[in-house]
Amino acid sequence: MKTFYYFSKNRLKFVEVKNFYAKFVFVLVFTSIIISFFLVGSYYIFDEIINSDNKISSLKTSNNELKAKLAEYGQKFSDLSSKIEDIGKKNNDFRLITNLTPIRDEDYGIGGGVFANTNYSSSNELRKVLDNIDKTISDVSLKVNLEKNSIDEIKTTFENNQKLYDCLPAILPAEGYIGDEFGMRFHPILKVTRMHNGIDIVNEVGTKVYAPGNGVVSFVGWRSGMGRTVEIDHGFGYVTVYGHLSEALVKEKQTVQRGDLIALIGNTGELTTGSHLHYEVWHDGVALNPRNFIFEDLKIFQSANKN
Repeated sequence: MKTFYYFSKNRLKFVEVKNFYAKFVFVLVFTSIIISFFLVGSYYIFDEIINSDNKISSLKTSNNELKAKLAEYGQKFSDLSSKIEDIGKKNNDFRLITNLTPIRDEDYGIGGGVFANTNYSSSNELRKVLDNIDKTISDVSLKVNLEKNSIDEIKTTFENNQKLYDCLPAILPAEGYIGDEFGMRFHPILKVTRMHNGIDIVNEVGTKVYAPGNGVVSFVGWRSGMGRTVEIDHGFGYVTVYGHLSEALVKEKQTVQRGDLIALIGNTGELTTGSHLHYEVWHDGVALNPRNFIFEDLKIFQSANKN
């Protein structure tokens, strides 16, 4: 193998170069790498200088496309927001119909300003809008869920109201004219002023008495002062009482519907001056004026089961 030397001025003689080939290869590779980095860097620098206008133009095109897409999403969001608001208004109409409190728009309104401006002058403004989009989507989801819950509440309330309307004592239970009214009165037999908890429907003995609403017969029997009596529990806190009957045609725990025949007018009991039906309406233990539960457009013959 060939040996290489170099002249040392300090030692004033030729000195052998050890591992010459290994050192030569290292220097060659290192130099090649430095040159390669220099050439690649120079290429990108010159490419950036030469093609900068093209890249800026491409970035502007992409930016305009993003703005157009954002504007498109903004329009879709606006349309969706309007539809949700319409649903909310209809929900409130149904809430009023079912005696529910309307939901105020400010309770969960949707902010539409996030898409109001698509001509952003800086990246910071665009970044703020993008940060608000997540919140806007959350607001929309909340609004939709609340409207769904409201619909479920309306449905449940409507079904309960339908049951209530079916059970509510809503017709005059017997034909005849009303004698004594609800309220304080001078009792014709006791000769004292006392509370009259119902109304008296005057008619002949044997006149038919009908259930004014759906319910369950809770009492059939004799009561002091009221004679033969029938009581119906209509649910929802409502109870009706029928006194001075000549005959009861139902049994306790029997289910009845509005218009079912339940009894006949009579003259039973100690405190009666003639044949009539004493009719009471109670709610949660409080006596109410039966006249407030008589709808003139709903007559006995329209709902009575006379078969």
